[in-house]
Formats: sequence, C-alpha cells, structure tokens
Amino acid sequence: MVDPTSDLGEDVDEDDAPECATCGTKIVQSPTHRVVTRVEDGRAHHRHFCSEECLADDDGA
Repeated sequence: MVDPTSDLGEDVDEDDAPECATCGTKIVQSPTHRVVTRVEDGRAHHRHFCSEECLADDDGA
C-alpha cells in the first residue's frame, strides 16, 4: 500500500486513499487534505479530513 499521508500524495489509488472522517469522501491528491493526530496509550491515531470545513464540523468521535 502506498502511504496515503505522503507529502505529495502521489500515486495514491482511490482504493488505498483515506476517507474524510466527517463526510466519507475519498481523499486523493487534495490540497485541502488535513490530518489530525493524537496519541493515546502510546499509539498514534489519525483522522483525515477533505477540507477545513469538514475539520471544523468534526465531532471528535
């Protein structure tokens, strides 16, 4: 699997692309892609968002 969080987002197939945590849209080569990372119990958890609007609308679940 290609890393969907790479700096450039190149060569990410839609099947491997992350989904927006708010609206469920597949995120492929999007300049508005945002990732929120938190650490719980020593493990990193990532939530992907397709836009600032979806990030702002996130309920944090």
